[in-house]
Amino acid sequence: MSSLTHFDAQGQAHMVDVAAKPATHRVAVAQGRIVMQPETLGIIQSGTARKGDVLGIARIAGIQAAKKTSDLIPLCHPLALTRVAVDFEPLPEQHAVSCTATVETVGQTGVEMEALTAVQIALLTIYDMCKAVDKGMVMERVKVVEKRGGKSGLDVTPRTA
Repeated sequence: MSSLTHFDAQGQAHMVDVAAKPATHRVAVAQGRIVMQPETLGIIQSGTARKGDVLGIARIAGIQAAKKTSDLIPLCHPLALTRVAVDFEPLPEQHAVSCTATVETVGQTGVEMEALTAVQIALLTIYDMCKAVDKGMVMERVKVVEKRGGKSGLDVTPRTA
């Protein structure tokens, strides 16, 4: 395992200098899911939540979150994102909703943190909008499943749990 890049030789936290890195097209895909009561999933799918279109609002929240990642994570670089897509898939057999975020940029550093942030905030938004009927929802399995661009090229991370 290589050394942590966010610490200097004296052990002080710092933002990594990416000035010498070439700008490349970078893509990251993250996924996660929220597990809930079957009735809660029914409300989401039928569009009858009292607060409105749960997945539509969660999608916008995820997109906004990706754009604000550097405001939330202290050592992340502010990036000019070229694309953010947040998609949902109801999983009726598992009483869950899966969220996938795809984030792209042309730059000197990757967009994994932006994709992860988009998924987390989208799932948190679902929780917020449905907590009145289901306080036991669980967000889980949030992970980077793919990244492309930069020195490492294609990197797929198929880890489970």
